[in-house]
Amino acid sequence: MIYDSPEAWRAAPEKHVLLFGMSGLGKTHLAKMLRASRRWFHYSVDYRIGTRYMGDLIADNAKREAMKVPFLRELLLSDSIYIGSNVSFDNLEPVSTYLGKPGDPARGGLPFEEYRRRQAEFREAEVNALLDTPRFIARARDLYGYPHFVCDTGGSICEWVDPDDPDDPVLRVLSDHCLMVWIEGSEAHTAELVRRFDRAPKPMSYREDFLLAMWDGYRAEKGVPEDRVDPDDFIRWTYAKALAHRQPLYRAMAERWGVTVPAETMARVGDEAGFIDAIADAIGARMRGG
Repeated sequence: MIYDSPEAWRAAPEKHVLLFGMSGLGKTHLAKMLRASRRWFHYSVDYRIGTRYMGDLIADNAKREAMKVPFLRELLLSDSIYIGSNVSFDNLEPVSTYLGKPGDPARGGLPFEEYRRRQAEFREAEVNALLDTPRFIARARDLYGYPHFVCDTGGSICEWVDPDDPDDPVLRVLSDHCLMVWIEGSEAHTAELVRRFDRAPKPMSYREDFLLAMWDGYRAEKGVPEDRVDPDDFIRWTYAKALAHRQPLYRAMAERWGVTVPAETMARVGDEAGFIDAIADAIGARMRGG
């Protein structure tokens, strides 16, 4: 780790942290809080994905749909209208919409092979956005004068890395430049996330082997062909299994590459000083073997 003791962390003139864990446990909230102090640069991996790496894909998909409407088609062909995505830190919906959900086209589903293709595009985009972290650390310091840096990652970071590989190309780069901090949710958090997701299911991204296992398992259980799958039902069915699949990956990342802070602890953090204290306590606990 780049900070080998609580004292080293507290004394560091430049503090670089990367927050990871399940979506919905406060990573972005903490990053925004730190950014508000005007001393921390907030690097949102999801924002980088939606603007730099998938912006054209998202816009082209919207244009493709617009071209099916004669009125909009003529306006597009004459350059009379502009279509683009409005991705922001607070609105990542264009990325989710592009990823989509597999299943029955009549219910808004994508053919499974198209869904797999978009999943692969997202994987490449997220890996590239994560590997951009060192460049943004330098940019934040040299261009904007920020002494501190927080990388706000998406929940799918664990899908693309191997925590057991000491030479994992993504984790090696990230851990060389940031203290990796797992915000660990409890069983109660998981249950609440499942309830929240059930009310408003959103597209997610998964590693290929897990996705194929879920797709085959769902269709076998429901007894439906690919083009009759209910897209929302499939992603609801998959979500709780995905959380269970990700939890040991997050834990391995923290044990081998960083520190752990319970979500309950982070929920009580109200300012920069409280955040620094929470991280110092986590480093101390790791040193003690806790």
